[in-house]
Amino acid sequence: MTNPLVFFAPSGKRGRFPEGTSVLEAARKLGVDLDSVCGGRGICGRCQVEVGDGKFPKLGIVSAPDHVTEWNAVEERYVSKRGPLAEGRRLGCQAKLCSDVVIDVPPDSQVHRQVVRKSAAIRDIAIEPVVALHYVEVREPDMHEPSSDFRRLQEALEQQWGLKDITAPLESLRLLQWSLRQGLWSVTVAIRHKREIVGIWPGLHEQGVGLAVDIGSTTIAAHLCDLASGEVLASSGVMNPQIRFGEDVMSRVSYVMMNPGGDVELTTAVREAIAELAVSVTKEVGLNSNDILEMTVVANPIMHHLFLGLDPTELGGAPFALTIDGAYQTRAAHLNLPLSSGAYVYVLPCIAGHVGADTAGVVLSEGPYLRPEVSLVVDVGTNAEIVLGNRERLLACSSPTGPAFEGGQISSGQRAAPGAIERVRIDPVTLEPRYKVIGSDLWSDEPGFDKAVIRTGVTGICGSGVIEAIAEMLLAGLITPDGVVDGAMATRSPRIEEDGRTFKYLIREGEPRIAITQNDVRAIQLGKAALYAGVRLLMDRYGVAAVDRITLAGAFGSHIDVKHAMILGLVPDCELDKVGSAGNAAGTGARIALLNASARTEIEDVVRRIEKVETAIEPSFQAHFVGAMAIPHKSDPFPHLEAALGVTFKRGSGDGEGGGGRERRRRRG
Repeated sequence: MTNPLVFFAPSGKRGRFPEGTSVLEAARKLGVDLDSVCGGRGICGRCQVEVGDGKFPKLGIVSAPDHVTEWNAVEERYVSKRGPLAEGRRLGCQAKLCSDVVIDVPPDSQVHRQVVRKSAAIRDIAIEPVVALHYVEVREPDMHEPSSDFRRLQEALEQQWGLKDITAPLESLRLLQWSLRQGLWSVTVAIRHKREIVGIWPGLHEQGVGLAVDIGSTTIAAHLCDLASGEVLASSGVMNPQIRFGEDVMSRVSYVMMNPGGDVELTTAVREAIAELAVSVTKEVGLNSNDILEMTVVANPIMHHLFLGLDPTELGGAPFALTIDGAYQTRAAHLNLPLSSGAYVYVLPCIAGHVGADTAGVVLSEGPYLRPEVSLVVDVGTNAEIVLGNRERLLACSSPTGPAFEGGQISSGQRAAPGAIERVRIDPVTLEPRYKVIGSDLWSDEPGFDKAVIRTGVTGICGSGVIEAIAEMLLAGLITPDGVVDGAMATRSPRIEEDGRTFKYLIREGEPRIAITQNDVRAIQLGKAALYAGVRLLMDRYGVAAVDRITLAGAFGSHIDVKHAMILGLVPDCELDKVGSAGNAAGTGARIALLNASARTEIEDVVRRIEKVETAIEPSFQAHFVGAMAIPHKSDPFPHLEAALGVTFKRGSGDGEGGGGRERRRRRG
């Protein structure tokens, strides 16, 4: 008998094995990434391979389809039940070595198959399952050789999969005897971290699912994922029911302080909402919530504590002490979540008292710790969470931006919802505005706009719309660099209207009448100045005068136009093609942690190394804040932005006062 040489691509691993060894067995012994749930029985079809055909001089191999055994009855049975294999493919568990051969393992047959993240330029994420499915055949009980069902299951797992010392909680053991007998002594078990059984089914069960959850102050988002392929099967979101206890997180902490048992109410509310989401997303794809084998969670510190049932009171005041800051995992049953009986919930680590697991998710998703260039990542919300640095060093802080960016404290403001104005442009000659609303792709001056928005109407203006409006007002000369709505411009446009002792700019006539008032501008100035001051604190601490890349994360960050954000002075100057939005990066981080076991260790290590800066005790914060009140800034230069726009910005005093703001910016050329 010969020992054929087998070479596996793309791994590059090779070895000699006795003739008659299956391709799957050879792959396992070499550590090649070849999937299988059924353990080589030709049932699951996950071990499909392609046999090389031709000469491979660099490898010293001549390979051909007949260098493995012929198509057999097991493969024929598989095809009759599941449909034909792709041309040139074989089941690795059935194709056995006859002579030297080159075997290609296609991406869909790899356990750690690649899923390209949203920011593919940073890196790809290999799927490394936390929970994996294993099909086993267990010998039947025997009066002459008494042993428990579980012991025989352990033996089968060791013999058929090489898994030793497997444990099982009571929740899984309760299902064992029924599953074995229903499956005629064959079962599929879900094993977590190659140690513990967290799910069990009679016969062959091919899909394991997990849930990634982002608990925001306003909304809760959930993504149901296939744990083997990484595919998002369903997504859904609900308003956070805690809103009835307070619009923002600090008001919820106040509720807990003033109402004994209030923390239990808030915890119950958020867990019930997540339970409903679990039921909703699994039902959408024909599953049950108890099919969910693993769940990951990101949240700001207060949402994090309330979800886990921890008292958030200490986070309501200095020194903002967390109960725990590291990653935490517990059984879903301990949190009253209707997942699989053995399922775990993994919560990403918090960074500081006001920089939470949601920011850890953003860091994991966007990977600033992997780059040589200095990156700024900002998750914009009522409380802006800011991370600055590169692979050498990372700093983080939070800054109290207030509710204006989400439409709060704005005269016609509302949350981002159908009917809200989200885009604004102002003609610099006529000073006439045009706008887009959520739910329609048409601008307000395009034919068919009124018909397109008849269902939603035009109901108000959300944060991104307010920012664009104010930035456009600056470019059109309607407000001064100090943020004063210039009443003198009323001679050029009837849209500048008196509003008590100040002025406002009318965006939309009709009902409702939507305008940007002086108070609206002030609210945005205060919010953007707080955010910018936090950024400058980190830049000072890091020792840089400029950043190489800027990423705006979160729901707000995904809708805002980055150019207008920079015109407003929300972020420092940077090359515009290096400024982008990351969407729900926190939720993406939760998905990465769900699908990749090593990513959990990675983010836990990164978070431990992040330097925390507390803005409340930094003496220079106020000076940075005052300078940032001007639009875009009192003194900081914006050369990249000015070059892109062809303008030179006038500088304001930064105190938000004064009316000498009739000077317009000068256009170049």
